[in-house]
Amino acid sequence: MHVTGTHFTDRTEAGRRLAGLLAHLAGPDTVVVALPRGGVPVAAEVAAALGAPLDICVIRKLGVPYQPELGMGAIGEDGVRVLNEQVIRLAGVDDGQLAQVERRERAELERRALRYRGDRPAADLRGRTVVVVDDGIATGSTARAACRIVRARGAARVVLAVPVAPRDWTERLSGVADELVCVDTPSPFFAIGEFYADFSQTGDEEVLRLLAEARGERPDGQPAGVDRGLQLAVAGVRLAGRLSVPAGALGMVVFAHGSGSGRHSPRNRHVARHLNRCGLGTLLFDLLTEAEEPDRRKVFDVALLGSRLSAVAAELGRTEGARGLPLGLFGASTGAAAALYTAAELGPAVRAVVSRGGRPDLAGPEVLGRVVAPTLLVVGALDATVLDLNRRARALLGGASELAVVPHASHLFEEPGTLDRAAELAGDWFLRHLPPAGGPAPGGR
Repeated sequence: MHVTGTHFTDRTEAGRRLAGLLAHLAGPDTVVVALPRGGVPVAAEVAAALGAPLDICVIRKLGVPYQPELGMGAIGEDGVRVLNEQVIRLAGVDDGQLAQVERRERAELERRALRYRGDRPAADLRGRTVVVVDDGIATGSTARAACRIVRARGAARVVLAVPVAPRDWTERLSGVADELVCVDTPSPFFAIGEFYADFSQTGDEEVLRLLAEARGERPDGQPAGVDRGLQLAVAGVRLAGRLSVPAGALGMVVFAHGSGSGRHSPRNRHVARHLNRCGLGTLLFDLLTEAEEPDRRKVFDVALLGSRLSAVAAELGRTEGARGLPLGLFGASTGAAAALYTAAELGPAVRAVVSRGGRPDLAGPEVLGRVVAPTLLVVGALDATVLDLNRRARALLGGASELAVVPHASHLFEEPGTLDRAAELAGDWFLRHLPPAGGPAPGGR
């Protein structure tokens, strides 16, 4: 029976999982280089998570004439040529057949290099750590050629990273790179595509779009929004998040999730998408690491969660795409207490706070009294206990506040239409308080 190891939904998901193994490479001296076309969606996620520039290294596999998916070598930019003599010998490929395949692939390589890069120069790799990314490794010829190219361009350190490869891949590619990283090495291994639910061909338009987004542009050269994963180093831990900022954003909203929730929370993601449509940037991230989440003491440690939220807010102010945007906080359940802790700690730097089904009372009277940011408390009408706690907490808030009760809603806003209403209330509140005086009014974008 053939049992696969890792099974990826698509190249984007594979890239996100691969990025989780590369967090130690985040830094200003790192460049991510993708092998087009299939490697670009994977590499785009890695580059976004590392906060690194994304470039390409155009390689063309030399496929056996009667079995093109079997690589007998590869060619690359700058005249690089790598041959697998064993495959050539076993496949019975003569010099004439090899030359014919190479001529055809060299023409395609030149076409793609011009198509993808245009008149832009290749990224300067001198003295930098270069992460070479593809969607997987079969024979390794393409990866070998790519690593030789980036080394020749002056890379100080070469890291070869892929989602999936044969079990013996490190033996095959020993010495090619300084570090080899792979999500999984299943066995048996017949082809890269068998480990992807969607392994459809990556088109030129998708490559151009992803490269443009990595440069902060649309394919037509106009400014684009930001939608990427990132790792934030705060207080000695790395916190994973998702940053989404529409072009021309009016403000930035950082989410503080409740206990047992995180950046993948479908309810908070629903609210975040509404805020994005309103022209607001959002950051959904985890206040605790995976190792910390089972510790219930940390889940309810408002000072710990709030201090991390404050550190994330400060780091966000230095993050490309979010820098300079007025700051709002959105807290759900126990995350509301963390949001109010941060609002008290950062003072006027926090322009507005929204709590959905929150427990602001957990922040304590002293913290609540120091909150000056306008605060909206959104509670379901059926959530009687939390509604009472919110009324009491509101009386202690130091700044302006409102209590919005959503009819027919319980604590989790699971009833039809109730979460949409909560999202609308949040969007209206942030649009009222985040944009600078004289900026666009709600609905006036």
